This record gives sequence, structure tokens and C-alpha cells, in this order.
Amino acid sequence: MSTPGGSGPSGAAGSGADPAGHGMVAHGRRRWIAALLALVLVAAAVVAVISLNRAGQEAQPAATQTESPSPTPTPTPTPTETTPAAPPPPPPPPPIPELPATPMNVLVIGSDSRASAREAADHTARTGEAIDHRADTLMVVHVPADRRTLYIVSINRDTWVDIPGFGGAKINAALQYGGIDMQTSTVQSLLGITIDHTLMLDFHGFRGLIDGLGGIDVNVPIAFQSTHDTQHVFAAGVNHLDGQSALEFARERYAFSDGDFQRVRNQQILLRAILARLTGGGALNDVNAVRGLVDFAACCLTVDRGFDPVQVAMLAYSLRNLDPNAIGTMTMPTAGSGFVAGQSVLFPDYGAIAAVGAALREGRIAEFARP
Repeated sequence: MSTPGGSGPSGAAGSGADPAGHGMVAHGRRRWIAALLALVLVAAAVVAVISLNRAGQEAQPAATQTESPSPTPTPTPTPTETTPAAPPPPPPPPPIPELPATPMNVLVIGSDSRASAREAADHTARTGEAIDHRADTLMVVHVPADRRTLYIVSINRDTWVDIPGFGGAKINAALQYGGIDMQTSTVQSLLGITIDHTLMLDFHGFRGLIDGLGGIDVNVPIAFQSTHDTQHVFAAGVNHLDGQSALEFARERYAFSDGDFQRVRNQQILLRAILARLTGGGALNDVNAVRGLVDFAACCLTVDRGFDPVQVAMLAYSLRNLDPNAIGTMTMPTAGSGFVAGQSVLFPDYGAIAAVGAALREGRIAEFARP
């Protein structure tokens, strides 16, 4: 056993005297080594504490890390986030005014223009210059005061009539010679009625309107293949038509034994299908939907000068309770076919046409136009 200040186990015990000074040197060396070991231990302890602290922080979620963890850590309170107030709901759309409860006659024109019928009609109205486009479709749509149904009176395009200010010609040529105004005046003169408003579509606008509606379902009465453009094949029964196929359906006459008469009937079927698509699901009860429809249709429709978007919206909204299955249709009476100046024409039956005109004026058109 050694004593403080003594030698190791192999050293002899002494009284503390060391004549050569070796004991003093050994004692100083031991103290230096002990101090060095102490520093090493302290450094190791510090490193260990730092390492443990870092590991603990990395193991904690970021939101709960603290610089000096305590034995019973207290979660750091999360600042309260103020939820922004919800924006106020938009104000309800202004109501669409109701149309007066009076009957209305609307002339629907389908121009055969491959360009812009609107530009052609505007040019004719400004300059009086004829433009090469004709009325491929002519329909007087009678809207009764109750707006629950419609009556469609179709006019064959080849009907030979007197065009006011021009003379004898096929009725569809009035659009070429005098634009919308002359076409409207010609129909008014023939039937002895007032046309309240006129709508016109060209080929491009018609395709755009049907495609914009997502197509329409048309009940094709007679199977046929179109002689136009894509030569689309129409099966008997319900066909879903896009803009191009609907246009071919409306234009075809050469595939039928009675030519233009079947084409007129197909155009009536097509208009009924369009109205069914527009009124389906109560869409016309929604004020915003009606305004959206009018904005959309503005790209495709040409209307008379007095038929502004507000009035178009009023008419569309007034038809919200329309029953498409109750729509009555008829074709204006004719007195046979023949030739005038080398043209194949249909002659009007003026007596029967006068009776139809009187029925339109007196609200009795249901006697002629039936579902």
C-alpha cells in the first residue's frame, strides 16, 4: 500500500527526504498527469451533454423544441392564429322583368351564308347592296300570352311571293335583296300579321349554338344519309347530334321523296329539340343561367335593332314554364308547284294563308298548328 507522496508498490518507504530531488520531480509529474486527465474528463462530459441535448432536440417535433430542456418540459404555447372572416355572400342577382302578358310573333331566319350573315345583313342595311345569302329556314314562332307553349308556322323557302319594293321572287330572296328588314316585311305582308322581333342564324352560328349546348337529342322520323358535307347517316329514332350533324339534318331535302316539305318538318323537330334542351331541368328558372345563356347566344344570333339583350333575356325567362311536348307546328299552305322564269317554285294558297294569318292575330293558331 502506498501513502500520499510515496512511491509506487516497488518503491521503498521513506521519511520524505530525497537528497537527489527525484521525489519532487515524480510528485510534480503525477500532479500534471492528474490535471490533464481531469481536463479530458471535463471535456468529454461537456461533449456528452451537448450530444445528448442535440439528440433530444432532433427527436422532438419542431414545434416543441427548446434550447434547455427541463425534466418536465412545458409545451411552448402556439400563437393563436386569427381566422379571417368569411367574405359576405354576393348580393342576389337583380330580377328579370316580366314581359307584358300579350302574344308575340318572332320570325326565325336561318341564313345559308357560309361567312357571316350578320355582316352581310349590316352591309345591305347600310348600302342597299344585295349580298348573296338567302333564308334557308323561315319560321314564324307565335308565343301566346301565357308562355306555356309555342306555335311554329314554317314557310317553304321556294314560295313565290311579292317582295315589297322589289317584285315577284322566291320568298327566301328577300334576305338577299334587303336584309333582315325586307325579309321581315315580306312575311308580314304575306300573312297580314305584325312581327315583333326577328332572330337570324347562319351556318357557323348554328353549329356554335348547338355545340355550346353540348349537342341535342333529335327524334329522327325517317332514316337517311345526308348529301351535305360529312354525309352523316341518321338512324330512325333518337340521335344525339353535334353542331355539324344538326346542320346537315336541318338542310337535307334531296334524300326525301317530298323534298322541301320533309326538310321543313325536320326543322320543326330540330327547333323543338333545341327548346327542350334549353328548358330541361328548369334552367330558365335561374336568373343567372338565363343571363349566361343570353350572353352565350350573343355570339351566334343576329337580332333586329329593337331586340336588345335585356329583351332577349325577358323572352327567355318568360318561357321557363314552357312544355316542349305541347309545341304546335304547321307549314304554310301552298297551291302546288310550277316554274317561273326557269325556277322551280311553290305557289301560295292565298285563301288558306289568310285564314292562318287571322288565326295568328286572334289567338286561334292552335286550330291549325298541333303538337
